[in-house]
Amino acid sequence: MISLSIAGGVAEVVLDAPHKLNSLDEQALAELSEAYDRAADAAARGEVRALLLRGEGRAFCAGRDIAGVTPESDDAQAYLGGLVQPLLKKMSAFPAPTFAAAQGACLGVGLGLLLATDVVYVAENAKFGSPFAKLGATLDSGGHWLFTERLGVHRTLDLIYTAELMSGADAVAQGLFSRAMPAADLLENTRAIVATVAAGATGAFNASKELVAHIRDQRLGLWESMEEENAEQARLCKSEDYAEGFRAFQEKRSPVFKG
Repeated sequence: MISLSIAGGVAEVVLDAPHKLNSLDEQALAELSEAYDRAADAAARGEVRALLLRGEGRAFCAGRDIAGVTPESDDAQAYLGGLVQPLLKKMSAFPAPTFAAAQGACLGVGLGLLLATDVVYVAENAKFGSPFAKLGATLDSGGHWLFTERLGVHRTLDLIYTAELMSGADAVAQGLFSRAMPAADLLENTRAIVATVAAGATGAFNASKELVAHIRDQRLGLWESMEEENAEQARLCKSEDYAEGFRAFQEKRSPVFKG
């Protein structure tokens, strides 16, 4: 269901249940959490300097696997609050840059997985939105925050009320994610970018990752943000990668970062 491979400083986590559009039940969530734990352990040993999350088949993740759910006895709080939210927090805190390549349906929990990833590249024909109106349920896994933050109140409620889906190209054009690509090129292009980032200055990337999260969560202003940047730069200037970057620039060569 969930696989993990590590090579060339990159951990690749794969949702591998294409027959059910990579929808996630409790067991799959546990496997995904374990995969991130193993990748984080490898990152602590210096073996992983970037992570790629992707899904097999024609969809990234269609959300929760509700095939065996009995609505009258369903405990949505246990699933979302007890399993999904802790996983998304763990993903968001992964100690290296994280990327996702998303094609096809990206809904519900699948949308949450993208929210918890640093950089998201999508297929132009990917599908995003809130189909829950047809289920008598509401958008979950951080979807309300993501849509309101990036799309605004009116567009968010339009998507929720109508259950209409937007394409990957439209999602990027409206500021939801980073880049849209033809579906046939998505994985190859994303892997190439991730490999390049994995060879970069991981410590500096992690500093920016933490700064961006703090600015987002604490709603920091310009001068507060600048003070935090100054402190991080002061810390980084004592690192080997900082010295190597400056020497390489002065010597007009490509740097070789240790991460």
